[in-house]
Amino acid sequence: MGYEPQADLGTPASPATETVTLVIDGRVTTVPAGTTVMRAAAEIGTAIPKLCATDSLKQFGSCRLCLVEIDGRRGTPASCTTPVESGMVVRTQTPQLHKLRKGVMELYISDHPLDCLTCAANGDCELQDQAGAVGLREVRYDAPGVQNATHLGQGKDKSNPYFDFDPSKCIVCSRCVRACDEVQGTFALTIESRGFDSKVSAGTNFDDFLSSECVSCGACVQACPTATLSEKALVEIGTPERAVVTTCAYCGVGCTFRAEMRGEQVVRMVPWKEGKANRGHSCVKGRFAWGYATHRERITKPMIRESIDRPWREVSWDEALTYAASELQRIQARYGQRSIGGITSSRCTNEETFLVQKLIRAGFGNNNVDTCARVCHSPTGYGLKTTFGTSAGTQDFDSVEHCDVILVIGANPTDGHPVFASRMKQRMRQGARLIVIDPRRTDLVRSPHIAADHHLPLRPGTNVAVLTAMAHVIVTEGLANESFIRERCDWDEYQDWAEFVGQDKNSPEALAAVTLVDPAELRAAARLYATGGNAAIYYGLGVTEHSQGSSTVMTIANLAMATGNIGREGVGVNPLRGQNNVQGACDMGSFPHELSGYRHVADAEARALFEADWGVAIDPEPGLRIPNMLDAAVDGTFKALYIQGEDILQSDPDTRHVSAGLAAMECVIVQDLFLNETANYAHIFLPGSTFLEKDGTFTNAERRIQPVRKVMTPLNGFADWEVTQALAQALGLDWNYTHPSEIMDEIARLTPSFAGVSFARLDEEGSLQWPVNSDAPDGTPTMHVDGFVRGKGKFVVTDYVPTDEKTGPRFPLLLTTGRILSHYNVGAQTRRTANTAWHPEDRLEIHPVDADDRGLHDGDWVRLASRSGETTLRALVTDRVAPGVVYTTFHHPVTQANVVTTDYSDWATNCPEYKVTAVQVMPSNGPTDWQEDYEALGERSRRIAPLEAAE
Repeated sequence: MGYEPQADLGTPASPATETVTLVIDGRVTTVPAGTTVMRAAAEIGTAIPKLCATDSLKQFGSCRLCLVEIDGRRGTPASCTTPVESGMVVRTQTPQLHKLRKGVMELYISDHPLDCLTCAANGDCELQDQAGAVGLREVRYDAPGVQNATHLGQGKDKSNPYFDFDPSKCIVCSRCVRACDEVQGTFALTIESRGFDSKVSAGTNFDDFLSSECVSCGACVQACPTATLSEKALVEIGTPERAVVTTCAYCGVGCTFRAEMRGEQVVRMVPWKEGKANRGHSCVKGRFAWGYATHRERITKPMIRESIDRPWREVSWDEALTYAASELQRIQARYGQRSIGGITSSRCTNEETFLVQKLIRAGFGNNNVDTCARVCHSPTGYGLKTTFGTSAGTQDFDSVEHCDVILVIGANPTDGHPVFASRMKQRMRQGARLIVIDPRRTDLVRSPHIAADHHLPLRPGTNVAVLTAMAHVIVTEGLANESFIRERCDWDEYQDWAEFVGQDKNSPEALAAVTLVDPAELRAAARLYATGGNAAIYYGLGVTEHSQGSSTVMTIANLAMATGNIGREGVGVNPLRGQNNVQGACDMGSFPHELSGYRHVADAEARALFEADWGVAIDPEPGLRIPNMLDAAVDGTFKALYIQGEDILQSDPDTRHVSAGLAAMECVIVQDLFLNETANYAHIFLPGSTFLEKDGTFTNAERRIQPVRKVMTPLNGFADWEVTQALAQALGLDWNYTHPSEIMDEIARLTPSFAGVSFARLDEEGSLQWPVNSDAPDGTPTMHVDGFVRGKGKFVVTDYVPTDEKTGPRFPLLLTTGRILSHYNVGAQTRRTANTAWHPEDRLEIHPVDADDRGLHDGDWVRLASRSGETTLRALVTDRVAPGVVYTTFHHPVTQANVVTTDYSDWATNCPEYKVTAVQVMPSNGPTDWQEDYEALGERSRRIAPLEAAE
């Protein structure tokens, strides 16, 4: 598309179903009851001047520009706060209104800098537009000899790395403050003082935007009608000249953005109002942290080296691909067909992921394919497929607007999924109740204007025990929804489950010694979940990354079925996926035992479908999971690995074991944007492309398939799907895709849940939620409405089994890990942006009691040691964590937090137990030997040989 601002109808749409007919400037129009006069006029193309009004915020009525005349009413009411009435006759343009509006605008301009030609917002400024709209041509208050007090000449706040605040240009419309309150829910901004002294403030007199509680979501910048809040990039690059709607490549929320471009440069990423996942909101990562796409450390040319001890050598694409193919073929010829494999990327598109697993199955001739979901949400796939019949969440994000009770377990949405967290907070301020089950006191437990009704700070590793105790309360107190269970679930299995959870050993009191949760608080939370109305469960990696991850997912499903909280809006079981396309990577057949659509490779009928389409035989035996590949490499039977867009050395547990596995391989091919940590052990590097440089689709946590659109030319010359295709061709496969739409057509042809998906449909609809097929041609926002996919819902008895990872005298504390708002996953992208201003290093959260016992102070360097390894980092003394629990993030490779985590994993899926590691913390004088050795390895492995001059 070309560039034009997104339409703004002034006030939000009315949800009413009843309609009202009125007359505006002689034109008859019919709108939903409750619509404002301003919006009704805008919908028929009549623009009423406005400054304080915008359709993303509640009507406010302060600027006095939007005055109208209404027959039968005295005065000139504000159209933004006046609801329509049947038979109302409205006039938006009269001489009196023109005079009033012009006078109001004259007052605004008299206290505003007249630097429009050099202003960053020139041509995209609502104040400028409205001055023209009301016909303002002079300002009488600036006449010679007239002395007026103004707010001009104030200093700019340039502290935020992404936008500036210029108070001299502020018209105190309150849109930024209201956006922070109503959209984001942080309440970081306020209007300080009164009258002429009123001004926007980001906290106390000592705060600037960077030091304040502002989370840099960009809502205030987007709401600002002037250049008061303005992106630095707008000043540096200039105003956009075109815009393309695409999908964010960070977390699993899947926000829709307009990439606003000038030439090949991104000027800004603006949240798209029509985005069904984000509804026009954003976070600091999606809104601002896209600079990694052009970072100086990005690798854009293929490289090879014969040994990891030697420098990299830049080569042509033909040489790199030919060498890669020859090495893979050599290794298979020597060690056997199953001696090589690959890992798909949850950051790449569905189409690219599909091609990688196709390459492995059709080109390598085995099923040795896995994905990052192995180390995050593989228990979700197992648990939900077992109980409900499908490996995905049950609701769309809009469903939260119908929740009465929200239960969040093992998730920190304000950091990991901030846009959806804002919607949660909006619903809570409307009256929804909240239960949080988490070892830490997350922001949802208590932050401005919200508080959890119940926080159950369980001991890490006891999720199953806590949820079983809640089930005990529900069953023994007669709170189960028996009619739902009899109709929708297997009654005999329910009775077995109810008998189990009803045993005295599973009561909150009996399990308190294990969980450390107050039994009375747990009972109250269980009663609220069962009786509080529509109740939805949202969970994250704090559920799945345990030795009982799959058991916990099934326990959650049991609770939802027992209370009838499945199959309608406002309820459900909802995994909050960590990466932008981790759901899609699973859908596309990235697991070693499943083809696309979650069909087992042993299923002869499913296999025959692919074999007929691809013209090859598919191995009926499941392949190796990532941990198995590494074990086999150490054992000498697995020798080559193709890794697209994953950094397993930093993200996977027990770093020493991962490095040993990679070092034992004869050929490691890394396809990525940067020389990541895994590339330390690579022999071939194929440069990847960013989401800005490709077409395709992502599938978010709500099963929503959304378009990713190319906005700039790939710096490496190719999209990732083209690189995979070229490697397949070098291996002798006859692949000739010309566009990702052709790959999606193949996916739809082979995958029942995607049968109705095409690029044409996505362009028309914006997005679709699978399953999309003949039974659900328009997609499926809510799953299991009339019955479970598997038929009858399955109750599974899930006994609590303590983890093998035990605390003791040597390692008395429990370490759990997670993310922080400003960074994403291993930080490869966000560390190459200005987001490091908020989180320049990983810190170890430790309770004041534990810190005091060890003589530690905030900011001290500490040694963090476990049975697996040790690292050093600085302490952050806080009561967010309970005594006996410590917490850190894993965004910075210098910390190498996963050198401490163990190889314990989920019993069903091998998902690592990141969330429970017995550790000791003590003062430190410097980096560990491992960190020093690792830093030296990194420096050696990143050497690139200089190009030899041509003769």
